[in-house]
Amino acid sequence: MNLYKVIYDSPVGLLYLISNDQKLLLLKFDLNDNNFLNNKLINKSNKILEKTKKQLSEYFRGDRKKFDIPLDFIYGTNFQKKVWNQLRKIHYGNTTSYKYIAEKINNPKSYRAVGNANNKNPISIIVPCHRIISSSGDLAGYGGGLDKKKYLLTLERSNPN
Repeated sequence: MNLYKVIYDSPVGLLYLISNDQKLLLLKFDLNDNNFLNNKLINKSNKILEKTKKQLSEYFRGDRKKFDIPLDFIYGTNFQKKVWNQLRKIHYGNTTSYKYIAEKINNPKSYRAVGNANNKNPISIIVPCHRIISSSGDLAGYGGGLDKKKYLLTLERSNPN
């Protein structure tokens, strides 16, 4: 399986995008925590990465509210994948809590585990982990940094549906 990598220079910093020939596998602020990258990466783009870059540009301009990139979670536990799939249901400009996600995946006491899964999200922005806040309304943690989370939420709130 060929894996393709490009670096996208976004308003929130460099984003690393990795795909195979059919699906986006990774969109991260850094690549330090991904063991599957032992495979040889081809440092060039393909149609999936070009489509992703185009849609990210539209998103950062405020023109795109929903992504239609084919995704593949190639690592993660079943629990994490449930969380990541639930994150995809949070609409542009909205926020919700870790507790709400735990309830939606029928595991209401697992809000801390939801937070951990949220932190391990392999496809940032497109799988909108930045839309999760604490029950108190605080921004709470974000793998890319709270400044980036704040930027993304402000961007979405300033471009309502």
